[in-house]
Amino acid sequence: MELLIIFLYARHHLEKIASLLVEVGVTEATITEGQALGQFLAFEIPIFAGLRQLVGEKRRHATTILAVVESPDAIESFIKLLRDEGIDFGEAGVGVLLSVPLSKAILPQE
Repeated sequence: MELLIIFLYARHHLEKIASLLVEVGVTEATITEGQALGQFLAFEIPIFAGLRQLVGEKRRHATTILAVVESPDAIESFIKLLRDEGIDFGEAGVGVLLSVPLSKAILPQE
């Protein structure tokens, strides 16, 4: 069992990513909206206003997707589907995709 974590900066990919998750059998996921720490510091904390030159003047929000995935194979299939769709997390500005092994999870019974 794995925890799939996606920090998505290219929000226009959200609908396709959600669809691909369902395609590999992930039907339970949590999607939240947030902001990168650097962006928060640069725009909300005056002492860090100099960071705006590093992070850019445009505020960048992040969509976070968390999902428990039963099989590591499903994650590999998901990554392959992402590539097939031209969604490359290795490309700047798209986001970050992480997979973390879970040693324990208590899930609702269907």
